[in-house]
Parts: sequence; C-alpha cells; structure tokens
Amino acid sequence: MKIAATARTALNVSLDQLMAQVGTIILGKDHHIRLALACVLARGHLLIEDVPGVGKTTLAHVLAQSLGLQFQRIQFTSDLLPADILGVSIFDRDSGRFTFHPGPIFAQMILADEVNRATPKAQSALLEAMEEHQVTAEGETRPLPAPFFVIATQNPAHQVGTFPLPESQLDRFLMRIQLGYPDARAERALLQGTDRREMIASLRPCMPPGELLLLQQAVSQIHISGALLDYVQALLTFSRHSFEFHAGLSPRAGLAILHSAQAWALLAGRSQVLPEDVQAVLPAVAGHRLQRVGALGADAQDAATHLVNSVAIP
Repeated sequence: MKIAATARTALNVSLDQLMAQVGTIILGKDHHIRLALACVLARGHLLIEDVPGVGKTTLAHVLAQSLGLQFQRIQFTSDLLPADILGVSIFDRDSGRFTFHPGPIFAQMILADEVNRATPKAQSALLEAMEEHQVTAEGETRPLPAPFFVIATQNPAHQVGTFPLPESQLDRFLMRIQLGYPDARAERALLQGTDRREMIASLRPCMPPGELLLLQQAVSQIHISGALLDYVQALLTFSRHSFEFHAGLSPRAGLAILHSAQAWALLAGRSQVLPEDVQAVLPAVAGHRLQRVGALGADAQDAATHLVNSVAIP
C-alpha cells in the first residue's frame, strides 16, 4: 500500500515529536535515540550494551511510553527458566484440563534486562519469538502481538556473573548500540533535573495506535537505487574476502543494513537511501556481526568502522 505524500508528512511530524520527547529524558544522546528509533521502524530488535547506570533501561521505558505500546520487563537472572518467559500450562480442576498461562513475552515491547546474566538455555527462549514473532510452547504455536520488539540490555562480558550471548542470538538483533557516559552539560542537567522515573510516568504517546505500523510501511517504500545496492554488495563482499575479519557478513546482515538505512532516510525526511545513510547505521548493524582478526570482543565495534573506511562508494 502506497502512502500519500500528505500522510507521509504527517508521519514525519509525529516522528519529530517522538524524538524530541525521548530527548527530554535521555539527555545528550540524539544519535543513539535516532538509531534506536530506526531499529524500531525497521522492525528490528535492539541490543544495548554498556556499564550499569547509563540509561539503558530508561531508554526502553521511554520508547514504550512514547509509542503507546504494551510493555513488559523481564529481569534475566541465572535461575531464570524458559517457562518464566514463555508461559506455562496449569491444571484447572474445575474444567479438568490444562490451561495455558501466557508469559511476559506476550507483549508488544519486551525489555530483556541484563540478558547476558541468564544461562544460554534461558536466552534461547527468545530465539523463535525474535525471528518468527511466535512462540511454540507445549506443542502449540501461538502468535505474538503486532508490533513486537525486544530491547535487551547487556552488561560488559568482563563483569561477574555474565554469560556470553551466542552468535545465533546476537544475529537476531538488528542493531547493537552503546550509550556511553553523558557529556558534562547533559550530566549537569541530569543531576539538577527531575527524577527520570517521574518524568516517564507523565509522558503521553506521541502517535495514535496503528501509526507505528504505517511508519514501518513507509520505511519499506523508501527507494533504493541500483548504485546503492552495488555499494552494499561491495561492503558484504569485502567483509567475506578480507583476511582481516574472522567471518564475513551474511545475506541477513545485508538485508539488515538496507532496512536500517531506509529507516534512517525516513527519519531524515528523504524518500531515497543515500550512501551516507548506510554509513550512519553500519557500525550499529554490523558491529556485533564482525570481528577483526586479533581484536578482542570489546573492540568488535571498530570492525564496522574499518569496513566503511576500506570500501569506496561506487
């Protein structure tokens, strides 16, 4: 379905209001907010990796509140079981049969808080939900609500009590970002301002229900030229044939780059993707999928930057 120019303009106004509102809570992180919104618009899942206390959970809360989505938080711990996420069947004596009680995964936006503090078995409960937007529990497949997003927070791997996310789980995340510490000006405003939890509670959705789905449709209509496809394919080919990387980018990663670049272009108010859009999203999309030979896992984000610098625009 084509979206008319007037409707697209109205959607862009809603996006501007959304970014402004999120920016009143997450101070001094406009680029990171734009990446997070691009991830949501591209129908992807977001992984936020950083030290505790820099606003990872707050970003998830303010996005859910501003988008008007049904929100559930799952605290990942070492004793978490898959049934705690997906749900469980309980015998009902009145009806004489088992009744399925849905778990917290059955919400539009899920915050998987400190996802790498759970065991790989518990982490695996997210795989089908993130890829297929459905859950298979006790022999029955149940669809998840639409839209459906997972925002996961992750502590650095060197911290005590963490389990590394396997590559298959990492690949389910469209983007990985790191918020980092705020600059001095933003931190001063944060220290002097109102408690962020109180501010989030007072927020109102920036768009009516269903508008987010229209925005996602608008993203898919952003034009991608043949020359732009040549550039993306050149990036993929270089990553696969260069001896500097342990493994190249997959076709799924290529699609992730394109969809993210389309969302980035929409946020900029344009109807076509430019090479600059690809370069803007590539570190967040490819940073957790690439690793340079001889580099530590913590330096993996640098691999995407190296890829951008190594491939010329056709």
